[in-house]
Amino acid sequence: MTRRVRRKVAKKGKDDAVSLSYLEIEVEDLGLERNGNVDWTSLPDDTVIQLFSCLNYRDRASLSSTCKTWRVLGASQCLWSSLDLRAHKFDTATATSLASRCMYLQKLRFRGAESADAIIHLQAKNLREISGDYCRKITDATLSVIVARHEALESLQLGPDFCERITGDAIKAIALCCPKLKKLRLSGIKDVYADAINALAKHCPTLVDIGFLDCLNVDEAALENVSSVRFLSVAGTSNMKWDVVSHLWHKLPKLIGLDVSRTDIGSAAISRLLSSSLSLKVLCALNCPVLEEETSISTTKTNGKLLLALFSDIFRELSSLFAETSNKGRNMFLDWRCSKNKDKNLNEIMTWLEWILSHTLLRTAESNPQGLDNFWLKQGAALLLSLMQSSQEDVQERAATGLATFVVIDDENASIDRGRAEAVMRDGGIRLLLNLAKSWHEGLQSEAAKALANLSVNANVAKAVAEEGGINILAALARSMNRLVAEEAAGGLWNLSVGEEHKAAIAEAGGVKALVDLIFKWSSGGDGVLERAAGALANLAADDKCSMEVAIVGGVHALVMLARNCKFEGVQEQAARALANLASHGDSNSNNAAVGQEVGALEALVQLTRSPHEGVRQEAAGALWNLSFDDRNREAIAAAGGVEALVTLAQSCSNASPGLQERAAGALWGLSVSEANSIAIGREGGVAPLIALARSDAEDVHETAAGALWNLAFNHSNALRIVEEGGVPALVHLCSSSLSKMARFMAALALAYMFDGSRIDEFAPMSSSSESTSKSVSLDGARRMALKHIEAFIRTFSNPQAFAAAAASSAPAALAQVTEKARIQEAGHLRCSGAEIGRFVSMLRNSSSILKACAAFALLQFTIPGGRHAVHHASLMQGGGAARVLRAAAAAATSPIEAKIFARIVLRNLEHHHQVEPSI
Repeated sequence: MTRRVRRKVAKKGKDDAVSLSYLEIEVEDLGLERNGNVDWTSLPDDTVIQLFSCLNYRDRASLSSTCKTWRVLGASQCLWSSLDLRAHKFDTATATSLASRCMYLQKLRFRGAESADAIIHLQAKNLREISGDYCRKITDATLSVIVARHEALESLQLGPDFCERITGDAIKAIALCCPKLKKLRLSGIKDVYADAINALAKHCPTLVDIGFLDCLNVDEAALENVSSVRFLSVAGTSNMKWDVVSHLWHKLPKLIGLDVSRTDIGSAAISRLLSSSLSLKVLCALNCPVLEEETSISTTKTNGKLLLALFSDIFRELSSLFAETSNKGRNMFLDWRCSKNKDKNLNEIMTWLEWILSHTLLRTAESNPQGLDNFWLKQGAALLLSLMQSSQEDVQERAATGLATFVVIDDENASIDRGRAEAVMRDGGIRLLLNLAKSWHEGLQSEAAKALANLSVNANVAKAVAEEGGINILAALARSMNRLVAEEAAGGLWNLSVGEEHKAAIAEAGGVKALVDLIFKWSSGGDGVLERAAGALANLAADDKCSMEVAIVGGVHALVMLARNCKFEGVQEQAARALANLASHGDSNSNNAAVGQEVGALEALVQLTRSPHEGVRQEAAGALWNLSFDDRNREAIAAAGGVEALVTLAQSCSNASPGLQERAAGALWGLSVSEANSIAIGREGGVAPLIALARSDAEDVHETAAGALWNLAFNHSNALRIVEEGGVPALVHLCSSSLSKMARFMAALALAYMFDGSRIDEFAPMSSSSESTSKSVSLDGARRMALKHIEAFIRTFSNPQAFAAAAASSAPAALAQVTEKARIQEAGHLRCSGAEIGRFVSMLRNSSSILKACAAFALLQFTIPGGRHAVHHASLMQGGGAARVLRAAAAAATSPIEAKIFARIVLRNLEHHHQVEPSI
C-alpha cells in the first residue's frame, strides 16, 4: 500500500495518551547581532508572557523553572486561564503538579476517562467551561464529582463520540450542582428522561443552549419546560415523536434556533414549527432523509424564518439574516466576523450556527450517505472552508476534520472523490489548510495535516500542496513532539511521496530525517505514527537518491528495528516494503548489502513471511527477493531458514493475491541462483508449488515461477522432480501461451536444461524393469513435447527474409535486422553465472538442432549491447572459450539456420564488448 487516508479521528485509549510540545517556529530578528550572546532573561516582561502564551502547558512550566524571573512571569494569571490537555497524558500526578497555577483557570479541554478523573486535582474552582471528547468510558460518578467541584460552571460539552456510560442521573447532578449553567451539549446519551430535563428547567434558569446529540431517547414533552432555552439541538437523535415536538416546542418562548439535522423529521412537523413558533428564526434540518424525499415543503422563508436543508441555498438563506445582504454570498461568514455588528442576537445565532453546522457536516461526512455528491460540490465544501475560518477553535477543528473525511470514498483502499478534492482546491482550501497547519494550536495542526494528507491522494491537489509550500510545513510538523500532529504530518508526507516529482523536495525539506527520527521517538506505543513514517520512507526509498538519504540518516536500523520488534501488521508491512525498496537499486548504491548486514534484518524478514496477514507476507517476500541479488545475502537468508520459510509460503499461496504469488516465487528464484540453495529448495518440496504458480493467470507470476524453475532445472535431481510433478506440461503451456515474452523465454530455457543431453532417467532411483520401461516412455514423450514447443518458441522470433539475407551476407545491417526481431528486452536484466553460461555453450554441441538453436538464442539475449549484464556475460564467455564453439556452430553444415545466424550475432556481440578478435 502506498497511500493512507483517515475518515475519523483515531480513538486513543488510556494507554494511548501522548506527550506534547509546541511546534518549532521562526522567531523574528530582535535586532541583536547574530554572533552576539542573547540574554533571554533581559526581554521585556510582556514579550516573555506573549512567548509563553504560544506554548503548551508542559513547555510553559519547563521554561518557568529556568530562572526566578521567568518563574514569576510563567505563573501569570493570563497564561493559565485556559488549558487544552487533549494531546497530553494528563493524570492525577500531572494535575497535582499544575494545581498551584490553576487557581484562576476558566476554560479546560480534555480527552478520555483518565483525564476526566484527574480534573478535580487541578483545584480550579473557578472553571467556567469544560469540553471533553472520547468520553465513552466516563461514568456518572466521575461526571458528578466534576460538576460538584465546579459550581461556577457555565458550559459543559462532551462529545462528539457517544457518552455510553452517562445516564440521566448525571444530568440531574449537573442541574443540582451548576446553577449558573448556560450551555449543555452531550452526545450519545441512551436515555435523557423527563426527571433529568425537569431538573435542568428547575435549577438552571440561565440555560440557553442545549444539545442532546445522537441520543437514543429524549423526552420531548419535558423539553417544553426549559423555558430559558434559546438554542436547541437534537441532531442525530432517534426515536423522536415529531408530532409531539411540533405541538409543544413552538411554545418555548425564547427559542431562536432549532437543529433537527440527521433525524427522521418530516415536512408536516417542519411546517408546523415554522408557522407556529413566535420566536424561532432558524431551523436547521440538514441530511433528514424523510424530509428530503417529500416535495410538499417549501424552500422559501415561512413567516420570516429560515429553513436550512440540503435542498436549500444555505449561503443565500443565511445572508437574509443581515440587513445588508449585498456581496455576502460564500463570504458571508467572513463578512460577519469582520464586521462591527453590535446586534447581540444575530451574533449569538451566527456563533451557534457555526457550531451546529460544523458538527452536522462532520457527522454526515463520517456516515458518507449516498446521493450527496451534488450537495458537497455545490455547498458542502464551501461551507466547511468558511467554517474553517471561524474564531471558535473547536469549529475550525471540526471543519478541517470534515474536509479530511468527506473526500474519502474508501479508507481501506485509500480512495478519495476527485471532484470533492478539486472543489476544495478551487475554493482556496489548500492555502487555508496550510495556514491552519502553521497555527501554534496543536489541535488545528493535527486536523489540518490530516486534511492535507487525505486530499493529497489526488495528484492535482498534491501538486498544489507542494507548490504552496506544504512539503516544508508538513516536514516541520513531523518534528513535533505531539504524536497526533507528527502522525498526521507523516501521513501527509506518505501520500505526497507517491508522486515522483515530490520525493526530492521532501528530502530537501528534511523530511527523510524527520520520518526516521519519528520511528526512534515513538518506537513503542505509537502504531499509527510508525506505520505512516515507515510508509512514507518506503515510497521515498523507491527513489535512488532518496534511498541513500534514508540509509545515511539511520533509516536501515530504524526500519529493521520495526520489522523485528513491532507487532502491528500495518507497521510490519510498511517496514518490510521500505526495506524491499531500499534493496531494489542493484549496483547503484550499497543499500542492498547494508540491509543484509544489519543485525537481525534477514531473520526478521524470514519470520514475517509466516505472518497471518497477507500484506506482511507479500512485502517480506519482496524484500527477501530483492536482497537475494547480493551473493552474501543469498546465503545468509538460507542460513536464517529462508529456504524452508519461502517454500512453505509458496505452498500456501496458490489461492493468494498475484502480488504475493509473484514475490514468493521471486524470492525462491533469487535464492535458487545458488546451487546449494537450489538443491535445498528441491529437497524441501519447492518444485510442486512453483509448478502450481506457473499455472497462474497473472503474467508477473509466470515470470517469477518460470525463472525459479529455470534455475532449479539446472540441477538434474530437480529436473527429474519437475518432470515427476507434472512440470513439463506447465512449462510447455507457459512457453506457448503466456503473454509475457520473458516468461515464455525462461520456460523454454528450463525445458532445454532438462533435456540438453543427459538422460533424466539416469538420475532416477533404480526400479523394476517394467517401471523403467514405463518411465522411459514417459520421459521420451515429455522430451518430444518439450523440444516441439522450444522449436515453436524460437521460430516466433524468426524472420525468414531477414534470415535469408543474413545467411547470404554477414553485413551488420542484415544481422541487426535479425537481432531486432529476436530481442527480448527484459532478458537483458538477467545475470547468469559462469556455470550457466558454460551450460549454454556446451549445449551448442548438442546433437539436437532445436537445443543448439535455443542455446544460441539464449546467448544472444545475454550479450546484446546495452543489456545490464552483457559485459559480465561476455567476460564469462571469453574465459570459457566460447568463441571457438560459436564459430563451429556458425559454420557447421548440420546446424539449423537459426543456430547459425544467432551464433554469428553472438560473436559480433562479443566483438562489440572487445572480448574476442574479429572473426567473421
